[in-house]
Amino acid sequence: MAYTMTPTPPGPVGSQYCVCKVELSICGQNLLDRDVTSKSDPFCVLFMEVNGKWVELDRTETAVNNLNPAFAKKFIIDYHFEEVQKLKFALFDQDKSSTQLYEHDFLGEFSCTLGMIVSSKKITRTLLLGNGKPAGKGMITIAAQELSDNRVITLSMAGRKLDKKDLFGKSDPFLEFHKPGDDGKWMLVHRTEVIKYTLDPVWKPFTVPLVSLCDGDVEKLVKVICYDYDSDGGHDFIGEFQTSVARLCEAQDASPLELECINPKKQKKKKNYKNSGIIIVKSCKITRDFSFLDYILGGCQLMFTVGIDFTASNGNPQEPSSLHYINPLGTNEYLSAIWAVGQIIQDYDSDKMFPALGFGAQLPPDWKVSHEFAINFNPRNPFCSGVEGIVQAYSACLPHIRFYGPTNFSPIINHVARFAAQATQQETASQYFILLIITDGVISDMDETRHAVVQASKLPMSIIIVGVGNADFAAMEFLDGDSRVLRSYTGEEAVRDIVQFVPFRNFRNVPKETLAKAVLAELPQQVVQYFKHQNLPPINSEPA
Repeated sequence: MAYTMTPTPPGPVGSQYCVCKVELSICGQNLLDRDVTSKSDPFCVLFMEVNGKWVELDRTETAVNNLNPAFAKKFIIDYHFEEVQKLKFALFDQDKSSTQLYEHDFLGEFSCTLGMIVSSKKITRTLLLGNGKPAGKGMITIAAQELSDNRVITLSMAGRKLDKKDLFGKSDPFLEFHKPGDDGKWMLVHRTEVIKYTLDPVWKPFTVPLVSLCDGDVEKLVKVICYDYDSDGGHDFIGEFQTSVARLCEAQDASPLELECINPKKQKKKKNYKNSGIIIVKSCKITRDFSFLDYILGGCQLMFTVGIDFTASNGNPQEPSSLHYINPLGTNEYLSAIWAVGQIIQDYDSDKMFPALGFGAQLPPDWKVSHEFAINFNPRNPFCSGVEGIVQAYSACLPHIRFYGPTNFSPIINHVARFAAQATQQETASQYFILLIITDGVISDMDETRHAVVQASKLPMSIIIVGVGNADFAAMEFLDGDSRVLRSYTGEEAVRDIVQFVPFRNFRNVPKETLAKAVLAELPQQVVQYFKHQNLPPINSEPA
């Protein structure tokens, strides 16, 4: 059984197609017992099929000594109606601290599509071994919930004078939050971290989707249980109480809410029993966690600009060896990149009028070099109508310019940045600018380009660079700050990563949709990141 371990799970590719987010809750029943002296310590790993290979997306926490685990960690997946999303849920018994799955005992797996889970809402299926036979009586239950409610709740909790449960020393308390399930049973939603050796714990603030905690109903009962942690998995019950989100929201920074933690058995036995300690809600805030789709549905327009490299290294466009040569099929790598990106982005711009700029060419009539010219030769109105218009303007301009150099990026980046800066004066999430630069080679003005990118990172703007031909694109990888923070020559750091670089040669023999997905993969999170950083909600958003 081949598993691919990805150090950083891939983000939701092409998130702009995303219909919604789906949360999957996992429970196991009657799992195989792989441990000799105790029960298995299971954890669940989620895989998705990507290009015919299973790629790990996420994994749950480990349930100690438990053959019927209900995992607190939820899997959240972008649900794409138009794709078959094949999933595999594999359970393992944790034996070592290793992240390598072959180090752990396999307990069984189940494969299906996300559509199958969503259409049933909840499924229970037999776990299978690698040979296709049942894994004993092991079963898995997967429950799906649409996370269309984007409200999140942030709670800051503490405890006071909790019951002492350990013979030697104090308790190691943690909290569990449960909500009523459709079957009338309590369902685990969240588990805090353990605070060691104290009867007065202060837990870290935590944030969970409101849908997870109470199905979005603030009046719905929530049960909070306090336990004393034991490493063998047999946690000692300290006490519990029931409340609602509406009640929790009464807590303010200045006036915390105090709730008695009750142990019903002790309450029955002892006449003078008061409580098993106090749980303090220090603060409770409900906010909205806006998605890319929220901003688009709120009316944010994506403003698309193309920058095309017309330097001499591209070769004479009349000769088939040139990167600008338009073949008998009417295309080349420049046109393929324009089509791949433009076709998707044009849906998000209502007037579909796109500036198309060129750089690195000598222009008639005086044949001066320009690093920022309208390819329709109309500097006052460089706009082309739709992607079709860009393609026509590109083809028409080729015979009228002389390819020259050098390869300067900064003028075009600064050109778009000026418009992005103007948009910030509206102080609304109404416009976000995307610059697609298509180039064949090494940047001549690297210092100025780095500086321009760092300044642009403060603006509603992203830069996509598609490298055509077979040149060395190491400098482009450097601008794409996935592995390190980009710095200007002044030492100033980019406030966020806004450059996505893709070499076209990696996509020559794959469906054209693949290039679009790769190029636009990071864009949705860049849009959200910028507007959140500026504390700008979607234009038509409701308060939480």
